[in-house]
Amino acid sequence: MHDDRSLVEARLRRVLDERVRPAVYPESVPLDVAVWHAPGEPVPVEEGLAAEPEPIEVGARWGAPWGTSWFRVTGTVPEAWAGKTVEALLDLGFDENMPGFQCEGLVYRPDGTPVKGLNPRNQWVRVGAPVEGGERVRLHIEAASNPVILDYHPFRPTRLGDKETAGTEPQYTLTRMDLAVFDETVWQLVIDLEVLGELMAELPVDSARRWDLLRALERALDAIDLQDVGGTAARARSCLTDVLSAPAVPSAHRVSAVGHAHIDSAWLWPLRETVRKVARTTANMTALLEDEPEFVFAMSQAQQWAWVKEHRPEVWARVKKAVADGRFVPAGGMWVESDTNMPGSEAMARQFVHGKRFFLDEFGVDNQEAWLPDTFGFAAGLPQIIRAAGAKWLLTQKISWSQTNKFPHHTFQWEGIDGTRIFTHFPPVDTYNCSMRGSEIAHAARNFKDKGSARHSLAPTGWGDGGGGTTREMIAKAARLRDLEGSATVRWETPEAFFEKAEAEYPHPPVWVGELYLELHRATLTSQARTKQGNRRSEHLLREAELWAATAAVRSGFPYPYEELDRIWKTVLLHQFHDILPGSSIAWVHREARATYDRLAAELGTIIDAAQRALAGEGETALVFNAAPHPRAGVPAGGAAAPVAQGATTVSPRPDGGHVLDNGLLRIAVDARGLVVSAYDIEAGRETVAPGRAANLLQLHPDFPNMWDAWDVDAFYRNSVTDLTDLDELGVGEDGGSVRIVRSFGSSRVTQVLSLPPGERRLVLDTEVDWHETEKFLKLAFPLDLHAERYASETQFGHFHRPTHTNTSWEAAKFEACNHRFVHLEEPGWGVSIVNDSTYGHDVTRTVRTDGDRGTTTTVRVSLLRAPRFPDPETDQGVHRFRHALVPGAGIGDAVREGWRINLPERRLTGAREVAPLVTVDNEAVVITAVKLADDGSGDVVVRFHEAHGGRAVATLTAGFPIADVTTTDLLERPEERAATPAWAGDHIPVSLRPFELMTLRLQRG
Repeated sequence: MHDDRSLVEARLRRVLDERVRPAVYPESVPLDVAVWHAPGEPVPVEEGLAAEPEPIEVGARWGAPWGTSWFRVTGTVPEAWAGKTVEALLDLGFDENMPGFQCEGLVYRPDGTPVKGLNPRNQWVRVGAPVEGGERVRLHIEAASNPVILDYHPFRPTRLGDKETAGTEPQYTLTRMDLAVFDETVWQLVIDLEVLGELMAELPVDSARRWDLLRALERALDAIDLQDVGGTAARARSCLTDVLSAPAVPSAHRVSAVGHAHIDSAWLWPLRETVRKVARTTANMTALLEDEPEFVFAMSQAQQWAWVKEHRPEVWARVKKAVADGRFVPAGGMWVESDTNMPGSEAMARQFVHGKRFFLDEFGVDNQEAWLPDTFGFAAGLPQIIRAAGAKWLLTQKISWSQTNKFPHHTFQWEGIDGTRIFTHFPPVDTYNCSMRGSEIAHAARNFKDKGSARHSLAPTGWGDGGGGTTREMIAKAARLRDLEGSATVRWETPEAFFEKAEAEYPHPPVWVGELYLELHRATLTSQARTKQGNRRSEHLLREAELWAATAAVRSGFPYPYEELDRIWKTVLLHQFHDILPGSSIAWVHREARATYDRLAAELGTIIDAAQRALAGEGETALVFNAAPHPRAGVPAGGAAAPVAQGATTVSPRPDGGHVLDNGLLRIAVDARGLVVSAYDIEAGRETVAPGRAANLLQLHPDFPNMWDAWDVDAFYRNSVTDLTDLDELGVGEDGGSVRIVRSFGSSRVTQVLSLPPGERRLVLDTEVDWHETEKFLKLAFPLDLHAERYASETQFGHFHRPTHTNTSWEAAKFEACNHRFVHLEEPGWGVSIVNDSTYGHDVTRTVRTDGDRGTTTTVRVSLLRAPRFPDPETDQGVHRFRHALVPGAGIGDAVREGWRINLPERRLTGAREVAPLVTVDNEAVVITAVKLADDGSGDVVVRFHEAHGGRAVATLTAGFPIADVTTTDLLERPEERAATPAWAGDHIPVSLRPFELMTLRLQRG
């Protein structure tokens, strides 16, 4: 037989595009359209409906950037259409290739009832099926003219990312506003042809099934009269019955389709627009659930559910009913789909506390899965947190984006730093916006790496990022793929149903130990420094507010601010979303984030001050409040006392220029360039800085990645570097006990103050950068005279080791990594830590010196600032302040302690009495991360702590108040069934912890 595949395939494409798809709507009449442009921000629905619109014609331009326009469309169904299905086709000027990234609309009836959302792949509204003819149609559209930020030429700088700079030029052209007859048979034929054509293209050329499909499609095309598609569609469909009814082979891969709309809580749109995106999508999905009995839709991010409840009560009622029916599924159990690298221990825990509690309170649903399809890598401490929240599964997809190494599994056990394992799945479909195309389903089956041991994978199905969700076309395709020869089988299932099946069929999956590092988007650890500083500061202010408010509530009846803390926590958690905290959103998002963090800092400061004054009373005694989990200067952890004098620091001139700082523990030499050329540990007799090198060295790199500007830093950035050694000023600081350094470069200026606190083994570096560079990367380097094959970075509830070498491509790919408050390097018996108050990105490299002692230099470089121009062209312009400390002679316990201290500076006030801690622990390896009152308002004290050094620890917690009972709980403060409660006596509670083990105790007050 002659090979005519190309001829038939090309015929199929043209007939579909030019004849069959257009015949879905064979008749149409125009609607009358009028529009009212809302001034400023979006208005309430009732105001938009009541506004008096002006006529507008199809073809007219509309929509200033970030504006809202209320369209009113009216018309009459022709009498001749009686008995037919009629839909309104409402095209606001869509580009169908960009669902979620441009204008959108929400359709209302005249009484304000929301009907459904409009987006490029969902432009229809059902008017009647069938109609009687003569019906009057009146619909209102709340249309958002969100500008296109990520265009066909991506990553170009744009001022459209903030309403303050976006201008007023109309963005869209009104394209179609019609009533049209919907031909169901032709629409079904379109789906038949698409499914079989897409499947055919994925089958081997020499397979009989491919040729069966080709000949069936050819017969169907022959059966279509191109001048009467509607009249011959049924005949064409009959030609496809046999090939559509052939069942899949028993060994076929099995895909669990989950209706999905991954909605970024902010990204290329502001938070306020996400509120409306969620409303549009949930309106669409609840309507689709009513029409499609097998369809199941899952939505994560409790914050988005809360937005629907608050802002769209009519949609909320439909959502609640669909949840009760088991069709609309709360997923993930987190407040938002957060970044997981940078949030601190308590913040990561509270993501699950607030997310799971919302779903429990509203629906009685206790999620078993974490749902994070788009997060940029996963910290090694996360498995324990997931388990401590009462969940046991994780889904993500983003690791498939890694540029260097292909992850070896799709279903596996992920083991965290404490040994906790979580059953984890990466969908092999390699997208969280699956549209049920044949190429996607075939890729899932081919790509699945666990063949022979497992057969199930999950496909999140629906348009996402900017929302939209599943379409009726996707559901129709899934119906044909339910049991179709040559394809994987497809079933609509809940995430829970998928995980139960996947876990049951794969009882011994492979294990991956440690972080799930994404070999991409590494620069998100640095972009938008003020957003990251706001997050870090908020996390520690919340710790202080809870600690001092709980202490004051127990000691003096201080009114514990439950509602305020709950609201503030949720706001902080929202801003940990994986495009806000990572710095990859538009300028508007980060401008608002800065203002929000400032407001929260003021609110938390008020709570802290009120609680401390209630504790200290009125008096003249000088007190220091210490919120850190370790004592300092004679002040107990979690208490307040008069500080103990710590000696003095001297600053003397250096013969060759510069200065020497000495406090009896460390001697620091700053040369005439303002660089640290010696950091000598006097007690150990050990030099910290590598021979011939200098620390406190600012280094500037060009930074123009191949794509994803705010997200990425590519390895070639290292090929060019400028050491910033030119000085404007060098002298003794105003306090007489520090060294002040000023230098300029480009259009920027840096001021540094180096100080050596009396009685402490740390060099503090306060750096202020007035930053006005673009496409540059600023690093702060510390070359250390240290031989270390690995180093420790703090992560949630512990630390994680990474190699300093690049033996394999896996290590080489980690050229930029995340730490929380510290990195720590160590030779046996002596180590060095670098701690910080607000930075996350860093790199560590090692070289062997070729002259002198041929020793090893291990260099730690802290990432300070970047200057990408997309999506925010003014990223990080302005003044920034950072605090770091170099800690010579540090063990891992010193690193933990100093990391806490630099983030929780002491607070001084006068009062009448010292304050004893509410809870103490007698082993510094056991770190208390939270002291608070129980969320249920019972007055119980909740204490969360973990082993922080990486070894086993035995300790005694002592309560500073009478105890009536002690309960071990999960993160949600529910009794933990699997854990034994410590055998406590009086106010003493003995505990024994495994390395990095996390524990939460609930103490009932006596």
